[in-house]
Amino acid sequence: MFDELIFDKMTEECGVFGVYNHADAPQLIYYGLHALQHRGQESAGIVTSNNEFFTYHRGMGLVTEAFGSKQLNKLQGFNGIGHVRYSTSGESSLQNAQPLVFKYRGGELAIATNGNLVNAVQIRHQLERQGSIFQTTSDTEVIAHLIARSMYEEIEEAVKEALGVIKGAYALLIMTNDKLIVALDPNGLRPLALGKLEEGYVISSETAAFDVIGATYLRDIEPGEFLVLEKGDLRAERFTVRTRRATCSFEYIYFARPDSDINGINVHLARKRLGKRLAEEHPVEADVVTGVPDSSISAAIGFAERAGIPYELGLVKNRYIGRTFIQPSQELREKGVRMKLSVVRKVVEGKRVVMIDDSIVRGTTSGRIVRMLREAGAVEVHVRISSPPVKNACYYGIDTSSREELIAANKSIEEIREYIGADSLEFLSIEGMIEAIGRISKDTTGGHCLACFNSEYPTEVFQKAFFGKK
Repeated sequence: MFDELIFDKMTEECGVFGVYNHADAPQLIYYGLHALQHRGQESAGIVTSNNEFFTYHRGMGLVTEAFGSKQLNKLQGFNGIGHVRYSTSGESSLQNAQPLVFKYRGGELAIATNGNLVNAVQIRHQLERQGSIFQTTSDTEVIAHLIARSMYEEIEEAVKEALGVIKGAYALLIMTNDKLIVALDPNGLRPLALGKLEEGYVISSETAAFDVIGATYLRDIEPGEFLVLEKGDLRAERFTVRTRRATCSFEYIYFARPDSDINGINVHLARKRLGKRLAEEHPVEADVVTGVPDSSISAAIGFAERAGIPYELGLVKNRYIGRTFIQPSQELREKGVRMKLSVVRKVVEGKRVVMIDDSIVRGTTSGRIVRMLREAGAVEVHVRISSPPVKNACYYGIDTSSREELIAANKSIEEIREYIGADSLEFLSIEGMIEAIGRISKDTTGGHCLACFNSEYPTEVFQKAFFGKK
Protein backbone atom coordinates (compact mmCIF):
# COMPACT_ATOMS: atom_id res chain seq x y z
CA MET A 1 0.00 0.00 0.00
CA PHE A 2 1.02 3.60 -0.57
CA ASP A 3 1.35 4.42 3.11
CA GLU A 4 3.55 1.39 3.78
CA LEU A 5 5.80 2.10 0.82
CA ILE A 6 6.55 5.64 1.83
CA PHE A 7 6.52 5.42 5.57
CA ASP A 8 9.26 3.62 7.43
CA LYS A 9 7.18 2.79 10.48
CA MET A 10 6.05 -0.16 12.50
CA THR A 11 2.57 -0.79 11.16
CA GLU A 12 -0.45 -0.63 13.45
CA GLU A 13 -1.89 -3.81 14.84
CA CYS A 14 -5.68 -4.22 15.07
CA GLY A 15 -8.45 -2.83 17.22
CA VAL A 16 -11.41 -4.52 18.91
CA PHE A 17 -14.57 -2.99 20.32
CA GLY A 18 -17.50 -4.67 22.04
CA VAL A 19 -20.88 -3.62 23.42
CA TYR A 20 -23.09 -5.65 25.74
CA ASN A 21 -26.70 -4.87 26.66
CA HIS A 22 -27.33 -1.59 24.87
CA ALA A 23 -30.12 -0.79 22.40
CA ASP A 24 -27.77 1.21 20.17
CA ALA A 25 -25.08 -1.49 20.00
CA PRO A 26 -24.50 -1.36 16.19
CA GLN A 27 -24.11 2.42 16.11
CA LEU A 28 -21.91 2.47 19.21
CA ILE A 29 -19.59 -0.15 17.71
CA TYR A 30 -19.39 1.85 14.49
CA TYR A 31 -18.28 4.97 16.36
CA GLY A 32 -15.96 2.93 18.57
CA LEU A 33 -14.24 1.41 15.55
CA HIS A 34 -13.92 4.84 13.98
CA ALA A 35 -12.04 5.95 17.10
CA LEU A 36 -9.74 2.92 16.71
CA GLN A 37 -9.17 3.44 12.97
CA HIS A 38 -5.47 4.22 13.50
CA ARG A 39 -4.95 0.62 14.61
CA GLY A 40 -5.97 -0.89 11.27
CA GLN A 41 -7.13 0.37 7.89
CA GLU A 42 -7.39 -2.79 5.76
CA SER A 43 -10.83 -3.98 6.78
CA ALA A 44 -13.62 -3.44 9.29
CA GLY A 45 -16.43 -5.62 10.56
CA ILE A 46 -19.31 -5.70 13.03
CA VAL A 47 -21.35 -8.66 14.31
CA THR A 48 -24.44 -8.08 16.47
CA SER A 49 -26.82 -10.37 18.32
CA ASN A 50 -30.38 -9.96 19.60
CA ASN A 51 -29.90 -13.01 21.88
CA GLU A 52 -31.39 -15.26 19.17
CA PHE A 53 -29.43 -14.74 15.94
CA PHE A 54 -26.50 -12.82 14.44
CA THR A 55 -26.49 -10.05 11.87
CA TYR A 56 -23.16 -8.94 10.51
CA HIS A 57 -21.25 -7.11 7.85
CA ARG A 58 -17.57 -6.93 6.96
CA GLY A 59 -15.87 -4.85 4.31
CA MET A 60 -12.46 -3.83 3.03
CA GLY A 61 -11.00 -0.41 3.71
CA LEU A 62 -11.71 2.17 6.36
CA VAL A 63 -14.75 1.99 8.64
CA THR A 64 -16.48 4.68 6.57
CA GLU A 65 -15.74 2.73 3.39
CA ALA A 66 -16.90 -0.62 4.77
CA PHE A 67 -20.10 0.75 6.33
CA GLY A 68 -22.73 3.01 4.83
CA SER A 69 -26.16 3.63 6.28
CA LYS A 70 -27.53 0.58 4.42
CA GLN A 71 -25.00 -1.81 5.96
CA LEU A 72 -25.31 -0.28 9.42
CA ASN A 73 -29.11 -0.26 9.46
CA LYS A 74 -29.34 -3.99 8.78
CA LEU A 75 -27.48 -4.79 12.01
CA GLN A 76 -29.76 -5.74 14.89
CA GLY A 77 -29.21 -6.50 18.51
CA PHE A 78 -28.21 -5.37 21.97
CA ASN A 79 -24.81 -7.09 21.95
CA GLY A 80 -22.04 -6.93 19.42
CA ILE A 81 -18.33 -6.96 18.63
CA GLY A 82 -16.34 -5.09 16.02
CA HIS A 83 -12.85 -5.12 14.55
CA VAL A 84 -10.50 -2.99 12.47
CA ARG A 85 -7.65 -4.93 10.90
CA TYR A 86 -4.12 -4.63 9.74
CA SER A 87 -2.88 -8.04 8.66
CA THR A 88 0.10 -9.21 10.70
CA SER A 89 -0.84 -12.82 9.98
CA GLY A 90 -2.97 -13.95 7.09
CA GLU A 91 -3.30 -12.15 3.79
CA SER A 92 -5.27 -8.96 3.27
CA SER A 93 -8.61 -10.14 1.93
CA LEU A 94 -12.29 -10.07 2.84
CA GLN A 95 -12.23 -13.69 3.98
CA ASN A 96 -9.77 -12.71 6.70
CA ALA A 97 -11.73 -9.63 7.79
CA GLN A 98 -12.94 -9.93 11.37
CA PRO A 99 -14.98 -10.67 13.37
CA LEU A 100 -14.94 -14.21 12.02
CA VAL A 101 -18.34 -15.93 12.24
CA PHE A 102 -18.87 -19.69 12.63
CA LYS A 103 -21.61 -22.23 13.23
CA TYR A 104 -20.91 -24.81 15.91
CA ARG A 105 -22.86 -27.26 18.00
CA GLY A 106 -23.80 -24.57 20.52
CA GLY A 107 -25.13 -22.18 17.88
CA GLU A 108 -23.36 -19.19 16.36
CA LEU A 109 -19.91 -17.95 17.33
CA ALA A 110 -18.12 -14.70 16.45
CA ILE A 111 -14.47 -13.96 17.27
CA ALA A 112 -12.40 -10.77 17.07
CA THR A 113 -8.87 -10.44 18.33
CA ASN A 114 -5.97 -8.01 18.42
CA GLY A 115 -2.56 -9.64 18.50
CA ASN A 116 -0.69 -12.60 17.12
CA LEU A 117 -0.44 -16.24 18.19
CA VAL A 118 3.14 -17.45 18.03
CA ASN A 119 2.12 -21.12 17.84
CA ALA A 120 -0.77 -20.74 15.38
CA VAL A 121 1.02 -22.56 12.56
CA GLN A 122 1.81 -25.55 14.73
CA ILE A 123 -1.77 -25.78 16.05
CA ARG A 124 -3.22 -25.35 12.57
CA HIS A 125 -1.12 -28.16 11.10
CA GLN A 126 -2.09 -30.45 13.96
CA LEU A 127 -5.79 -29.66 13.53
CA GLU A 128 -5.61 -30.17 9.77
CA ARG A 129 -4.07 -33.61 10.30
CA GLN A 130 -7.03 -34.37 12.55
CA GLY A 131 -9.51 -33.37 9.84
CA SER A 132 -10.18 -29.66 10.42
CA ILE A 133 -10.82 -27.59 7.30
CA PHE A 134 -9.84 -23.93 7.51
CA GLN A 135 -11.65 -21.21 5.58
CA THR A 136 -9.18 -18.36 6.21
CA THR A 137 -5.44 -17.81 6.65
CA SER A 138 -5.99 -15.81 9.86
CA ASP A 139 -4.59 -17.24 13.08
CA THR A 140 -7.86 -16.21 14.78
CA GLU A 141 -9.61 -19.16 13.12
CA VAL A 142 -7.36 -21.50 15.08
CA ILE A 143 -9.14 -20.37 18.25
CA ALA A 144 -12.56 -21.19 16.77
CA HIS A 145 -11.48 -24.71 15.81
CA LEU A 146 -10.10 -25.35 19.30
CA ILE A 147 -13.40 -24.22 20.82
CA ALA A 148 -15.48 -26.31 18.43
CA ARG A 149 -13.42 -29.45 19.11
CA SER A 150 -13.56 -29.12 22.88
CA MET A 151 -15.27 -31.85 24.87
CA TYR A 152 -16.77 -29.24 27.20
CA GLU A 153 -20.42 -28.41 26.60
CA GLU A 154 -20.27 -25.00 28.30
CA ILE A 155 -18.78 -22.34 26.02
CA GLU A 156 -16.84 -20.74 28.88
CA GLU A 157 -14.99 -23.98 29.63
CA ALA A 158 -14.34 -24.62 25.94
CA VAL A 159 -12.85 -21.14 25.57
CA LYS A 160 -10.66 -21.61 28.64
CA GLU A 161 -9.40 -24.89 27.23
CA ALA A 162 -8.50 -23.15 23.96
CA LEU A 163 -6.72 -20.37 25.83
CA GLY A 164 -4.62 -23.00 27.56
CA VAL A 165 -3.30 -24.12 24.17
CA ILE A 166 -2.60 -20.86 22.35
CA LYS A 167 0.49 -18.74 23.07
CA GLY A 168 1.30 -15.17 22.21
CA ALA A 169 -0.55 -11.85 22.31
CA TYR A 170 -4.31 -11.57 22.19
CA ALA A 171 -7.03 -9.19 23.32
CA LEU A 172 -9.97 -11.44 22.56
CA LEU A 173 -13.71 -10.90 22.16
CA ILE A 174 -15.94 -13.95 21.64
CA MET A 175 -19.70 -13.67 21.21
CA THR A 176 -22.40 -16.33 21.17
CA ASN A 177 -26.10 -15.67 20.65
CA ASP A 178 -26.54 -14.60 24.27
CA LYS A 179 -23.06 -14.13 25.79
CA LEU A 180 -19.98 -11.97 25.36
CA ILE A 181 -16.65 -13.38 26.54
CA VAL A 182 -13.53 -11.24 26.96
CA ALA A 183 -9.99 -12.48 27.56
CA LEU A 184 -6.51 -10.95 27.64
CA ASP A 185 -3.31 -12.95 27.22
CA PRO A 186 -1.36 -13.86 30.39
CA ASN A 187 1.31 -11.19 29.77
CA GLY A 188 -1.10 -8.41 28.85
CA LEU A 189 0.82 -7.69 25.67
CA ARG A 190 -2.10 -5.82 24.13
CA PRO A 191 -4.20 -3.12 25.84
CA LEU A 192 -7.87 -3.75 26.62
CA ALA A 193 -10.24 -1.70 28.76
CA LEU A 194 -13.71 -2.05 30.26
CA GLY A 195 -16.28 0.74 30.36
CA LYS A 196 -19.90 1.37 31.30
CA LEU A 197 -22.65 3.05 29.30
CA GLU A 198 -26.05 3.30 30.97
CA GLU A 199 -27.02 -0.31 31.81
CA GLY A 200 -24.57 -1.80 29.36
CA TYR A 201 -20.85 -2.53 29.17
CA VAL A 202 -18.29 -1.63 26.53
CA ILE A 203 -14.87 -3.11 25.82
CA SER A 204 -12.21 -1.38 23.76
CA SER A 205 -8.58 -1.65 22.71
CA GLU A 206 -8.19 1.99 23.80
CA THR A 207 -9.98 4.24 26.26
CA ALA A 208 -10.21 7.08 23.71
CA ALA A 209 -13.13 5.22 22.13
CA PHE A 210 -15.07 5.50 25.41
CA ASP A 211 -14.88 9.27 25.23
CA VAL A 212 -16.26 9.22 21.68
CA ILE A 213 -19.42 7.33 22.66
CA GLY A 214 -19.83 8.89 26.11
CA ALA A 215 -18.98 5.76 28.11
CA THR A 216 -17.38 5.79 31.54
CA TYR A 217 -14.04 4.05 31.94
CA LEU A 218 -14.15 1.41 34.66
CA ARG A 219 -10.75 -0.32 34.52
CA ASP A 220 -8.23 -2.09 32.37
CA ILE A 221 -8.67 -5.81 31.77
CA GLU A 222 -5.96 -7.64 33.70
CA PRO A 223 -3.49 -10.04 32.05
CA GLY A 224 -4.90 -13.54 32.18
CA GLU A 225 -8.38 -12.26 33.04
CA PHE A 226 -11.57 -13.83 31.72
CA LEU A 227 -14.88 -11.94 31.68
CA VAL A 228 -18.31 -13.36 30.91
CA LEU A 229 -21.21 -11.00 30.22
CA GLU A 230 -24.65 -12.62 30.21
CA LYS A 231 -28.16 -11.92 31.49
CA GLY A 232 -27.22 -8.29 32.06
CA ASP A 233 -24.40 -9.17 34.48
CA LEU A 234 -20.60 -9.35 34.36
CA ARG A 235 -18.55 -12.13 35.93
CA ALA A 236 -14.75 -11.87 36.16
CA GLU A 237 -12.23 -14.63 36.87
CA ARG A 238 -8.79 -15.77 35.81
CA PHE A 239 -7.98 -18.49 33.30
CA THR A 240 -4.27 -18.76 34.13
CA VAL A 241 -1.85 -18.17 36.95
CA ARG A 242 -0.28 -14.73 37.26
CA THR A 243 2.92 -14.19 35.32
CA ARG A 244 5.10 -11.27 34.28
CA ARG A 245 3.18 -8.37 32.77
CA ALA A 246 4.73 -7.38 29.45
CA THR A 247 2.64 -4.70 27.75
CA CYS A 248 3.99 -3.65 24.36
CA SER A 249 6.25 -0.61 24.83
CA PHE A 250 5.22 0.79 21.46
CA GLU A 251 1.64 1.27 22.63
CA TYR A 252 3.01 4.19 24.65
CA ILE A 253 5.66 5.25 22.12
CA TYR A 254 3.71 5.09 18.88
CA PHE A 255 0.55 3.01 18.44
CA ALA A 256 -2.06 4.31 20.86
CA ARG A 257 -3.92 7.59 20.49
CA PRO A 258 -2.48 10.38 22.65
CA ASP A 259 -5.87 10.81 24.36
CA SER A 260 -5.92 7.17 25.48
CA ASP A 261 -4.87 5.93 28.91
CA ILE A 262 -3.13 2.56 29.28
CA ASN A 263 -2.99 1.12 32.79
CA GLY A 264 -3.75 4.57 34.17
CA ILE A 265 -1.01 6.32 32.20
CA ASN A 266 -2.00 8.96 29.66
CA VAL A 267 -0.22 8.32 26.36
CA HIS A 268 0.37 11.99 25.48
CA LEU A 269 1.93 12.75 28.87
CA ALA A 270 4.06 9.59 28.68
CA ARG A 271 5.37 10.70 25.27
CA LYS A 272 6.16 14.15 26.64
CA ARG A 273 8.19 12.53 29.41
CA LEU A 274 9.99 10.40 26.82
CA GLY A 275 10.95 13.59 25.01
CA LYS A 276 12.14 15.25 28.21
CA ARG A 277 14.26 12.25 29.14
CA LEU A 278 15.68 12.20 25.61
CA ALA A 279 16.76 15.85 26.00
CA GLU A 280 18.47 14.96 29.30
CA GLU A 281 20.31 11.98 27.85
CA HIS A 282 21.28 13.56 24.52
CA PRO A 283 21.35 17.37 24.62
CA VAL A 284 22.24 19.33 21.50
CA GLU A 285 22.77 22.99 20.59
CA ALA A 286 20.05 23.99 18.15
CA ASP A 287 17.60 26.73 17.21
CA VAL A 288 14.35 24.84 16.78
CA VAL A 289 12.76 21.48 17.64
CA THR A 290 10.19 19.81 15.39
CA GLY A 291 8.48 16.42 15.43
CA VAL A 292 7.51 13.99 12.69
CA PRO A 293 3.70 14.02 12.78
CA ASP A 294 1.63 12.73 14.34
CA SER A 295 2.94 10.34 16.98
CA SER A 296 6.20 12.22 17.64
CA ILE A 297 4.65 15.62 18.35
CA SER A 298 4.19 14.96 22.07
CA ALA A 299 7.80 13.80 22.48
CA ALA A 300 9.03 16.83 20.50
CA ILE A 301 7.12 19.18 22.82
CA GLY A 302 8.68 17.46 25.84
CA PHE A 303 12.18 17.63 24.33
CA ALA A 304 11.77 21.35 23.57
CA GLU A 305 10.52 22.13 27.09
CA ARG A 306 13.42 20.37 28.79
CA ALA A 307 16.08 21.62 26.35
CA GLY A 308 14.84 25.21 26.41
CA ILE A 309 14.68 25.28 22.60
CA PRO A 310 11.55 26.60 20.82
CA TYR A 311 9.19 23.97 19.43
CA GLU A 312 7.85 24.72 15.97
CA LEU A 313 5.61 22.96 13.48
CA GLY A 314 8.37 22.31 10.97
CA LEU A 315 6.76 19.29 9.30
CA VAL A 316 3.15 19.15 8.15
CA LYS A 317 1.24 15.96 7.32
CA ASN A 318 -1.14 15.77 4.40
CA ARG A 319 -4.14 13.92 5.84
CA TYR A 320 -5.88 13.37 2.53
CA ILE A 321 -3.49 10.93 0.88
CA GLY A 322 -5.39 7.69 0.45
CA ARG A 323 -3.97 4.39 1.60
CA THR A 324 -3.92 3.14 -1.99
CA PHE A 325 -3.66 6.49 -3.78
CA ILE A 326 -0.96 5.14 -6.11
CA GLN A 327 1.34 2.18 -6.23
CA PRO A 328 4.55 4.16 -6.76
CA SER A 329 7.51 2.93 -8.69
CA GLN A 330 10.93 3.24 -7.09
CA GLU A 331 11.54 6.59 -8.81
CA LEU A 332 8.27 8.03 -7.51
CA ARG A 333 8.73 7.09 -3.87
CA GLU A 334 10.76 10.23 -3.12
CA LYS A 335 7.85 12.31 -4.41
CA GLY A 336 5.56 10.08 -2.36
CA VAL A 337 7.19 11.26 0.87
CA ARG A 338 6.66 14.87 -0.22
CA MET A 339 2.99 14.12 -0.82
CA LYS A 340 2.71 12.72 2.69
CA LEU A 341 4.88 15.32 4.46
CA SER A 342 5.89 18.85 3.68
CA VAL A 343 8.39 21.18 5.35
CA VAL A 344 7.48 24.65 6.61
CA ARG A 345 10.43 26.40 4.97
CA LYS A 346 10.22 29.61 7.02
CA VAL A 347 10.48 27.59 10.23
CA VAL A 348 13.67 25.68 9.37
CA GLU A 349 15.46 27.94 6.89
CA GLY A 350 18.86 28.97 8.24
CA LYS A 351 18.23 27.05 11.47
CA ARG A 352 19.88 24.23 13.37
CA VAL A 353 16.99 21.76 13.59
CA VAL A 354 16.34 18.94 16.05
CA MET A 355 14.03 16.40 14.40
CA ILE A 356 12.24 14.16 16.89
CA ASP A 357 10.84 10.82 15.77
CA ASP A 358 9.50 7.87 17.76
CA SER A 359 11.49 5.12 16.00
CA ILE A 360 13.65 4.16 13.06
CA VAL A 361 12.75 0.81 11.53
CA ARG A 362 14.38 0.60 8.10
CA GLY A 363 15.85 4.08 7.91
CA THR A 364 14.64 4.98 4.43
CA THR A 365 12.03 7.55 5.40
CA SER A 366 14.24 9.15 8.05
CA GLY A 367 16.83 9.80 5.35
CA ARG A 368 14.24 11.33 3.04
CA ILE A 369 12.93 13.66 5.74
CA VAL A 370 16.46 14.77 6.65
CA ARG A 371 17.07 15.61 2.98
CA MET A 372 13.79 17.54 2.80
CA LEU A 373 14.79 19.63 5.83
CA ARG A 374 18.18 20.41 4.29
CA GLU A 375 16.62 21.32 0.96
CA ALA A 376 14.31 23.70 2.83
CA GLY A 377 17.36 25.50 4.19
CA ALA A 378 18.17 23.80 7.51
CA VAL A 379 21.88 24.31 8.18
CA GLU A 380 22.06 21.36 10.59
CA VAL A 381 19.71 18.43 11.22
CA HIS A 382 20.06 16.54 14.50
CA VAL A 383 17.86 13.46 14.84
CA ARG A 384 16.66 12.27 18.24
CA ILE A 385 14.57 9.10 18.65
CA SER A 386 12.23 8.73 21.64
CA SER A 387 12.70 4.95 21.83
CA PRO A 388 15.69 2.61 21.97
CA PRO A 389 17.01 1.09 18.70
CA VAL A 390 14.65 -1.57 17.31
CA LYS A 391 16.93 -4.58 16.78
CA ASN A 392 14.62 -7.60 16.91
CA ALA A 393 11.52 -8.84 15.13
CA CYS A 394 8.13 -8.71 16.85
CA TYR A 395 6.03 -11.88 16.92
CA TYR A 396 3.08 -10.42 18.78
CA GLY A 397 1.20 -8.41 16.18
CA ILE A 398 3.53 -5.69 14.86
CA ASP A 399 4.69 -5.80 11.26
CA THR A 400 8.44 -6.43 11.73
CA SER A 401 8.72 -10.06 10.78
CA SER A 402 12.39 -10.14 9.81
CA ARG A 403 15.46 -8.99 11.73
CA GLU A 404 17.23 -8.46 8.42
CA GLU A 405 14.95 -5.53 7.55
CA LEU A 406 15.73 -3.64 10.78
CA ILE A 407 18.54 -1.14 10.26
CA ALA A 408 19.58 -1.07 13.94
CA ALA A 409 20.11 -4.85 13.86
CA ASN A 410 22.70 -4.47 11.12
CA LYS A 411 24.31 -1.05 11.57
CA SER A 412 25.83 0.91 14.44
CA ILE A 413 24.31 4.23 15.47
CA GLU A 414 27.10 6.04 13.64
CA GLU A 415 26.45 3.99 10.50
CA ILE A 416 22.73 4.78 10.74
CA ARG A 417 23.57 8.47 11.12
CA GLU A 418 25.63 8.37 7.94
CA TYR A 419 22.90 6.43 6.13
CA ILE A 420 20.17 8.98 6.94
CA GLY A 421 22.49 11.96 6.46
CA ALA A 422 21.98 13.58 9.88
CA ASP A 423 24.55 15.74 11.67
CA SER A 424 23.96 13.69 14.80
CA LEU A 425 21.72 10.80 15.84
CA GLU A 426 20.84 9.52 19.30
CA PHE A 427 18.29 7.08 20.74
CA LEU A 428 16.64 6.98 24.15
CA SER A 429 18.01 4.32 26.50
CA ILE A 430 15.88 1.37 27.63
CA GLU A 431 16.21 2.51 31.24
CA GLY A 432 15.22 6.05 30.29
CA MET A 433 12.19 4.82 28.40
CA ILE A 434 10.96 2.69 31.32
CA GLU A 435 11.41 5.50 33.84
CA ALA A 436 9.80 8.11 31.58
CA ILE A 437 6.68 6.07 30.90
CA GLY A 438 6.39 5.61 34.64
CA ARG A 439 4.63 2.29 35.07
CA ILE A 440 4.73 0.81 38.55
CA SER A 441 6.24 -2.67 38.38
CA LYS A 442 8.02 -5.09 40.64
CA ASP A 443 10.69 -5.88 38.05
CA THR A 444 13.22 -3.87 36.04
CA THR A 445 11.17 -4.10 32.83
CA GLY A 446 8.52 -1.72 34.17
CA GLY A 447 5.92 -4.25 33.05
CA HIS A 448 6.90 -3.73 29.39
CA CYS A 449 7.70 -6.11 26.59
CA LEU A 450 11.24 -5.11 25.58
CA ALA A 451 11.87 -7.88 23.06
CA CYS A 452 12.30 -5.61 20.04
CA PHE A 453 15.04 -3.78 21.95
CA ASN A 454 16.86 -6.54 23.87
CA SER A 455 15.54 -9.87 22.42
CA GLU A 456 14.05 -10.95 25.77
CA TYR A 457 10.69 -12.33 24.61
CA PRO A 458 8.06 -12.82 27.33
CA THR A 459 6.79 -16.05 25.73
CA GLU A 460 8.26 -18.96 23.87
CA VAL A 461 8.80 -17.98 20.22
CA PHE A 462 8.41 -20.55 17.48
CA GLN A 463 10.48 -20.47 14.31
CA LYS A 464 7.50 -20.43 11.97
CA ALA A 465 5.35 -17.94 13.83
CA PHE A 466 3.32 -16.80 10.83
CA PHE A 467 1.55 -18.03 7.76
CA GLY A 468 0.23 -16.10 4.80
CA LYS A 469 1.09 -12.45 4.25
CA LYS A 470 3.11 -10.73 6.95
